[in-house]
Amino acid sequence: MSLKRPDWYKGNIPWLLAGRAARSFSQAVLVIAVPLYVSAAGYSTVRVGYLLSLALLGSTLITLLVGIISDRYGRKPMLMAIAVLGIAGTSVFAVTTQFWILAIMAGIAAVRGGGAGSGGGFGPFYPAEQALIAESSSDRQRNTVFATLSLVGVLAGALGSAIMVIPDILQQHHTGVVESYQPIFWVAAFASLIVLLLTLPIRESHTPPPAPQKTGTKISTWRLIGRLWLTNGVNGLVIGVIGPFLTYWLAVRYGVTATAIATLYLVANLLTAFSYLAAPAIAHRLHAVPTIIITRFGTVLLMAGMALAPTFFWAFVTYTLRIMVNSISIPIRQSFVMGISEEQGRSKVAAFGSLPAQGTGVVSPTIASHLMQSVSEAAPVWMATGASAINAALWALFFRKVKPPEEE
Repeated sequence: MSLKRPDWYKGNIPWLLAGRAARSFSQAVLVIAVPLYVSAAGYSTVRVGYLLSLALLGSTLITLLVGIISDRYGRKPMLMAIAVLGIAGTSVFAVTTQFWILAIMAGIAAVRGGGAGSGGGFGPFYPAEQALIAESSSDRQRNTVFATLSLVGVLAGALGSAIMVIPDILQQHHTGVVESYQPIFWVAAFASLIVLLLTLPIRESHTPPPAPQKTGTKISTWRLIGRLWLTNGVNGLVIGVIGPFLTYWLAVRYGVTATAIATLYLVANLLTAFSYLAAPAIAHRLHAVPTIIITRFGTVLLMAGMALAPTFFWAFVTYTLRIMVNSISIPIRQSFVMGISEEQGRSKVAAFGSLPAQGTGVVSPTIASHLMQSVSEAAPVWMATGASAINAALWALFFRKVKPPEEE
């Protein structure tokens, strides 16, 4: 990844990168802390699934609102509002274990994410952040900027995973299980405050967007959204399992502690950094869509390995490899979609294109919890494996002939 061009590190990009780091740190903390905290408070597997589904529902509604408002009234105010909601929601987690209060606050605080290796690239901030990044970088640099955004996010996420050893340490010093998690939520609230402060220097132009470039393929806003509805709708079933629910799945299936899971996420995040470093070069050599399709099919095989893993060690290995392969495609997919979007509709594409993923992601933890309780412990991961295979096939069907501007 080259940093030779001076426009790389001026303007909005440094502030957006720093904001992603603080946000990813918070997400990495919450993706482990929330399900274990709710379980420690005495709630059943199904109740944990319900809470995570309600959290995703709240996140979905806020994401749609951001997508509708951002293109017209500005992206910066939306990023600031989401940071304020994060402060409020995570602070409440630190002081109560009431189920319905936690469910509502989880939605407000957008407790969600793609788990380890996602680079913090999921949540209501997504439509506003993606459009700002695309507008702040050239077509030729866009893949590299998005890869760097994910790289910064995954390294910050590794730090967030690392601090999840704190509850086990506190429990060893005779702190109650529930009380041992509560300081973690104050840390997450402080991270959201940092995001708010880092958003303040961002400068956003309110002039009409320039005419679309004539290079590459530009797909009309609603036509592109229609294609993304099918591909992302299926992917939402995967995100709902591989996100916060996976923490609970690992704890129940293998009987491991928060420290063991935090170690897994820490290692996965650190190794995924190499994937993000390599992503622009791989996409340059293979082109964007082939890179996405190949890596998506690769994750199918590795996720099947997770379902078959007899011990936590083998689940650790297959999960880490799956995250590394999948992470090559994350910034390339994000950059590709922004590259083929009409400039004036980028926030709408980011929000509405991911709407089906948000919807299926809402029900996925609930379905997974019932499958885990009624069918088998491996059933949720098998469901995610099948959904990944369908998602890869849909990408090949809809986008194999589409080229972004930089490939012309």
